[in-house]
Amino acid sequence: METSQSYITSHIKQRPSFLSNMEQFAKEQHIPIMEIVAIESLLQFLRLQQPKSILEIGSAIGYSAIRMTLALPEAVMTTIEKDEGRFQLASNYVKQAELTERIQLLQGDALEIDTNNFKLDQYDALFIDAAKGQYQRFFDKYSPLVPSGGVIYCDNMLMHGFTEIDIKEVPRRKRTMVRNLQQFTSWLMNHEEYETTFLPIGDGITISIKR
Repeated sequence: METSQSYITSHIKQRPSFLSNMEQFAKEQHIPIMEIVAIESLLQFLRLQQPKSILEIGSAIGYSAIRMTLALPEAVMTTIEKDEGRFQLASNYVKQAELTERIQLLQGDALEIDTNNFKLDQYDALFIDAAKGQYQRFFDKYSPLVPSGGVIYCDNMLMHGFTEIDIKEVPRRKRTMVRNLQQFTSWLMNHEEYETTFLPIGDGITISIKR
């Protein structure tokens, strides 16, 4: 029997109006943020892990960064956003949430940005939620910043179901991205340096603990 997404959602606590407004804005502007069940699950995993520092690849409007920081009062974050418009929105939201002291926002291409500009040299948790076709490159660049015992979370691993079907059934314009994500998933699940679990939460989340 399939679990009803709406039934699960109905039991999630109401968010403060500030966060609900962000969710509504993202929906109206077609800006991708984490699905509500996915973000609530991620926050629970983070509460169990209790990282003191988090690095996020893909800020969008700052929704997930704000949610993670509010859920972990002792944690600080560095988050990167490539799109200038979204970066400005994220900056405004972080200011409204009065979290500028705990969230470092950087604008630029995560594959090109200089890590010397980061607030920290290491991060207990890494959250990848950016260009799906580049996950392997993000992982290769930023996983060295995660120490042994740290955790790497990757969102959108199902890519709205595209990663589950034959590549010939995927629209041509998405094939390279989907193929890259499929290859990354297989590589990650078999990586000897990480203990990885793939969970069908939201659009698919992998959780990798660094040995």
